[in-house]
Amino acid sequence: MVLYTTPYPSACLHFLDGLSWSLVFPCYWLLDRLLASCVATSLEKRRRSQDPCSFLSLCVLVSVPLYLLFFLLSLPFGLLGFLLWAPLQAVRQPYLYTYSRPDKHQAEQGAAGPGGAGSAEWRPQGRSFCFCSANVCLLPDALARFNNLTDTQSRAREVGRRIRNGASRPQIKIYIDSPTNTSISAASFSSLAAGFRRTSSLDQRPEPSHVTNGPTDTEAEPPTHECPAHPSGAADCPLHQGPSDCPLHSEGADGSTPCPLHSAGGDGGGGSDCPMHSPTSDCPLHNPGVQISISAPEPDPQDEEGDAESGNPRGQDGAGDTGSMGESYTRYHAAGDAGGTYSNNTLSHVPRTSIFKRPGGRKRRHGDDGFDHDVSAFFPANLDFLALQEVFDHGSTTRLRQQLHRYFPYVLSDVGRYGWKGCGSSFKFLNSGLMLASRYPILDARFQCYPNGRGEDALASKGALFAKVQVGTSHQDQRVVGYLTSTHLHAIEGDASVRCEQLDLLLQWGAEFRQSSFRSGEGEKVLEDLVAFDVILGDLNFDNCSSEDKLEQQHALFTQYKDPCRLGPGEDKPWALGTLLDQSGLYDEEANSPESLQKVMENEEARKEYLVFPPSKAQSHGGGGGQKGRKIPLKGNGRRIDYILYSDEGLQPDWKLDIEEFSFVTQLAGITDHLSVAARLAVSTGEEEP
Repeated sequence: MVLYTTPYPSACLHFLDGLSWSLVFPCYWLLDRLLASCVATSLEKRRRSQDPCSFLSLCVLVSVPLYLLFFLLSLPFGLLGFLLWAPLQAVRQPYLYTYSRPDKHQAEQGAAGPGGAGSAEWRPQGRSFCFCSANVCLLPDALARFNNLTDTQSRAREVGRRIRNGASRPQIKIYIDSPTNTSISAASFSSLAAGFRRTSSLDQRPEPSHVTNGPTDTEAEPPTHECPAHPSGAADCPLHQGPSDCPLHSEGADGSTPCPLHSAGGDGGGGSDCPMHSPTSDCPLHNPGVQISISAPEPDPQDEEGDAESGNPRGQDGAGDTGSMGESYTRYHAAGDAGGTYSNNTLSHVPRTSIFKRPGGRKRRHGDDGFDHDVSAFFPANLDFLALQEVFDHGSTTRLRQQLHRYFPYVLSDVGRYGWKGCGSSFKFLNSGLMLASRYPILDARFQCYPNGRGEDALASKGALFAKVQVGTSHQDQRVVGYLTSTHLHAIEGDASVRCEQLDLLLQWGAEFRQSSFRSGEGEKVLEDLVAFDVILGDLNFDNCSSEDKLEQQHALFTQYKDPCRLGPGEDKPWALGTLLDQSGLYDEEANSPESLQKVMENEEARKEYLVFPPSKAQSHGGGGGQKGRKIPLKGNGRRIDYILYSDEGLQPDWKLDIEEFSFVTQLAGITDHLSVAARLAVSTGEEEP
């Protein structure tokens, strides 16, 4: 089990690679800018139509001849560098493993690291883990423009910042020893965490195996959220004495109060400053049956520079505080030739609410699905594993990795092969585009390239990245591990047989990796690994509803792995959404921010304007282009091509893997053409909680 921490086995080869790339880069950059100048995004076309004599149009007319001239001058040096670079790829490692030492907050929260969560003792009752998959479309700028996206390197930094901000939000846990309804919305607790910058716990409890996380489905609950302090329909709540007296539901809670629940002592007592603790009544939240835990990560000091770049310098709200805990957004102006505008969420402290009820089990909000599902404007709090696709651009990889390392200690990046080695007969100009980030130590990793790529897909070394992570240690010093697979399948429509062959290889390679990396108890001091989960994440480039994808829908993959959104071949669950966005609507005001896109996705009619749907006969005769504005009857909820699959086979006897929640995430609105998907899985061991 060797993890490659450098791209080449020797410093000399690394130097030659840098030298060759320094010769190639000017030619590559000029060609990219030349092609990018010829392909305009819909936002640029809109601006040019409004002002034909705009400065942007003038820049294009001047820059194109200059790019062409300098490209021709740099071409001989580029060819020389390419001749030096290509042979080196035969000895280049298939991925780069990087580790960033956890900061103070990560150490306090038990983040993965030596002596951290990865080596922490495994709780007998089990644990839950959160997974996310996102296609971020970080192609070279000229290629990204064909997806109506631009300014790749600025988007890469913004993607990393948004993911980190969403995952590091505060987490609110409420334990209710009551048979009453526990349905609640995270938005109801926006004012609870106002002013919290450090971990504040009213009552710490071990994390149970059943969790309700994240904001609720707005279609399931009205905008005025249920009060967490009393059962639904109660009329004698001491908090609701008037229409604006509730300290939980008021929008204008005083941020200067140390804690909106209790006095600064944090002991749950009835301090005189607490709006709920009157001398003559018991606290409705701090009775013996209800305990609340609020944890908020301390803001990263390294964000000060990044926030200043995005027009939101710290200090405006005083002492680096973020001010309101509500869902606020600022506008992000990308620094590039196109001058594109993206919607940015720089506020990381919107709380995630979790409800735990015992005894009697947890009441579900969504019928017979057995788990919670929603559309969320934020990535899940306490995200454990992140799989990204289409991270092709080299400079974008570096920027994205730097952002992710502020939350994820362990990252596998620059995954794939270049040249001809081990990846079919076609020369590979791009790597696989895969990136995997983890809060838990990575023990082993392997990349396998699909050898059957066709057309333009053959230019990239698409494949599968397998990783083994350690998530704990049992009381008998046995390692508790999990297996992750990240992949991106062939994209060209009509090539179902190619994707099925790749799925066959995916299952075969996964079985081989688990067998080769599994530690069995052969020696006296070597104990067998305990497997907690086996998860596949990625962009499979087919959906479960299109008639053209019937072959993939019936693949054996879905007999070995479970799809939380799937009822069967050709039929998704009613709440499942498509993840492929209509590129023509990326810059529309209704869908270019996380909050607005969330509202669109929650509306059955509105989302038909912004999701890509399976092609119909009417569309096939209607020519190319986007579907936005067409009067075509659309069935279903769009093409869902991004997946999180899990298998409970191969786990320890009596261990069980259950899904707790599934989310469609809109936080990357305006900077990619996919919705992200996230799922939280609970590993239960069958043992009772002590």
